[in-house]
Amino acid sequence: MNRLLSWSTIFASVQWLFFIFANIVVVPISIGFAFNLPPEQIATILRSALIVTGGACILQGLIGHRFPLMEGPSGVIWGLILNLCLSAPSLGLSLQSIGGGIATGMILAGVVTILLASFNLISFIQKVFSPMVMSVYLLLLTFQLTFMFFNGMLSMNEDGTLNWHITLFSFCLAIVVGLMKILGNKVMSDFSILIGMIGGWIVYALLFPIAKPVTDGAIAAFSLFPLGPPNLEYSIIAITFLGCLINLSNTVASVQAASKLFNENVSLNQYRFSYLLTGFYAIIASLFGLVLFAPFASSIGFLESTQIFDRRPFLIGGGLVILIGIIPPLGLMLATLPMAVGNAVLLVAYSQLLGTSLKSFNGYTFNSVTIYRIATPVLIGLSFMTVDAKLFTFLPAILQPLLANGFIMGVLISLVMETCIRWDTVGMNR
Repeated sequence: MNRLLSWSTIFASVQWLFFIFANIVVVPISIGFAFNLPPEQIATILRSALIVTGGACILQGLIGHRFPLMEGPSGVIWGLILNLCLSAPSLGLSLQSIGGGIATGMILAGVVTILLASFNLISFIQKVFSPMVMSVYLLLLTFQLTFMFFNGMLSMNEDGTLNWHITLFSFCLAIVVGLMKILGNKVMSDFSILIGMIGGWIVYALLFPIAKPVTDGAIAAFSLFPLGPPNLEYSIIAITFLGCLINLSNTVASVQAASKLFNENVSLNQYRFSYLLTGFYAIIASLFGLVLFAPFASSIGFLESTQIFDRRPFLIGGGLVILIGIIPPLGLMLATLPMAVGNAVLLVAYSQLLGTSLKSFNGYTFNSVTIYRIATPVLIGLSFMTVDAKLFTFLPAILQPLLANGFIMGVLISLVMETCIRWDTVGMNR
């Protein structure tokens, strides 16, 4: 029995390792490309991301919210940074100036988050991000992740045409992993993510040429502010700061969803310590050119998919991520994980998040009026997600990244509606 438990813990830890790595590997690489950094510096930022992510997961699991929730680069801030890079020409700013403004905004947001936690203002954050806002958040997050992973499964050739061989492989892998989860025995179902990652990688390597790693092995020394030194580009600072404040909703949504999954009550201290750590991570992330960190609400989908709720594999997986960051060859090897494989497996893992978001609406009743409480932010947010960002070029450049981010727009609309409308009385006579 002990041996079975031991092997189960080992496999679950490796599964967490692949899950965490697959979620973060593309982020520092894409940021490095957006800022035109040399390959060896991109590899160094990737190593920094691995070390900080692993440490962040362990600290949150031990002294923060204490749930097995991945702490990693926020998708909201990731998209915001990429959009700001694309807006650099219209803003008349260099990429270094953009990067420096982002660093300043993240540091400011980190300090504000630490102050909110230090002075026990967590209840204020929870009041702003009400349960309905969090339900809208989870639903929009589900759609955003689905769009992202689905698009990632569509492999494109250099001439812009679809590489149907790799795309077909990716969809077949997603189907196989889904069937393992649905029809497999308990062991196969619980470890379907790990089996899909490793098995898919092996089959991909046999069928297609392995993608070249980020770098040929050259590693640059760790340096501070690789994207640009902090500056006072007020417009960039303001939009980054706003995005970081909205990002605080990640913690509320993640911890609330986890508490329901684990059937545990969450104390104010758990929120407080989690926010303290998040604030410190924001400052650390700005130093090393990383994306702002936050608990992944999408981890709930992973937990529901694997049905492994023990915290030990999560902590061990975080330690393995740190080890990979410390030993360069390991990180460079895992950096060759095909995106077609990672996206296909994560699409299946995150499908469970839809159930979590739908469950969050339990207890609410809707009529022909109050349905707009959900419909307006969700449908408008989805609409912004699917609209070409080029359509907003007539607006001031500083507004373009906001409008191009349907997730932020949907959450903002929900915040305004929940603040300005008394839904407990509206529509009662309808």
